[in-house]
Amino acid sequence: MLGELLAAWIGRQRWFGGKGRPIDELSIDSDVELTSGLRHLIVAVWQEGSRDRYQILLGERDSLPDRLSHSLIGTIGDVYLYDAVHDADRTSWLLDGMAHDETRSGLRMRHVPGVTIDTTPRSLVLGAEQSNTSLVFGDAYICKLFRRLIPGVNPELEIVTALAARNAPHIAQPYGWIETDLDGTDTTLAIMQEFLSTANDGWDLALASVRDLYASLPELPASEAGGDFAAESLRLGAATARVHQELAQAFPTDVIEVHEVKRMAEGFRRRLGRAVAEVPELRAYVSAIEAAYHEVELLTNEVPVQRVHGDYHLGQVMRTPTDWVVLDFEGEPGQPLAERRAMSSPLRDVAGMLRSFDYAARHLLADQSQAADLEPRAQEWADRNRTAFLDGYVEGGGVITRADAALLRAFELSKAVYEVVYEARNRPSWMAIPLAAFRPRGI
Repeated sequence: MLGELLAAWIGRQRWFGGKGRPIDELSIDSDVELTSGLRHLIVAVWQEGSRDRYQILLGERDSLPDRLSHSLIGTIGDVYLYDAVHDADRTSWLLDGMAHDETRSGLRMRHVPGVTIDTTPRSLVLGAEQSNTSLVFGDAYICKLFRRLIPGVNPELEIVTALAARNAPHIAQPYGWIETDLDGTDTTLAIMQEFLSTANDGWDLALASVRDLYASLPELPASEAGGDFAAESLRLGAATARVHQELAQAFPTDVIEVHEVKRMAEGFRRRLGRAVAEVPELRAYVSAIEAAYHEVELLTNEVPVQRVHGDYHLGQVMRTPTDWVVLDFEGEPGQPLAERRAMSSPLRDVAGMLRSFDYAARHLLADQSQAADLEPRAQEWADRNRTAFLDGYVEGGGVITRADAALLRAFELSKAVYEVVYEARNRPSWMAIPLAAFRPRGI
């Protein structure tokens, strides 16, 4: 009975990865009672011969208050079953368990050595996430529950705890985590970090700057428009370089031999071929993209690699009253855990942020009739902030040699190719944003 209720409910959740496909079977792999009226479930969902596992906090009540009606899963007899992440009366177990290093039927709740966790704040669920669920406890903590479970230590937990142990700046302090064994492997279920209650999202700040520019007099340059973002981009570049330096000291580093660099370029080219087959609009730019990839094939130097962020953009950084903080070191969503933990060139992160500046500049023009008139202003804003970010990165100790510039351009174009395919599948009217990346530019 419970399995049937969960199967009917889970397909409607925004964090469920198998939307649009029928559920062939759902089984309960783990069912742990945490406290009265609260159970921790790990369920296996089978679809078209493949299995994914998800984490659910199952609440039980004799009656369900209106504030929890949206979280109802179903009823068995006189008992209401619901998604208990929304129930602040139940979620205090997260804080209690981590504060006291509890272990319960295979669930291990741990706190970072040397920190003290206040167990009194009540929780509130953030509503913007797609693949995870985050609970904010007062103005002190944010706890991210990983809904879809992948065996292994989550890269974010691995990285932020290592950097925190070095007293590295530009990260949110980790406080604790929850783990279990999945397929015989330590697997991260949740991580709790400092909640940056007074910080502003980098993407929102960038969009505010772009709006100010579009609203200013046409003859006013971006450097003189209200809300100019270039100084922040410069600081963000320096912060990014510092994070890369800290990662290189906290984790092993290596180099990619010249023949491996050529294989990297071949990989870029294969992805381009698949993209062109799916999105014919890319064909007009193939020769320019191929030329950039060929520059990488001509490189004769080894390429340093290390742990990187892996999914770096303006939505992954927060501006506090004092500096920039980098969040979400999980790596690119949907990629295997081994890939997300693998070493790569730091230029991959730099390229991701450069693409984010282009998206910020043109995001407000999508589906707008005056887009053509404002395009020069968008290009001006993007170029100004890209330059500032790169200047800050170098000033902060990041390295971008002439050879690096060729690899950076290839990373950026490969990312733009991916974006074109994504927009073609999901938002066709937005394809102009990544397609602009293939026009000649000096940055």
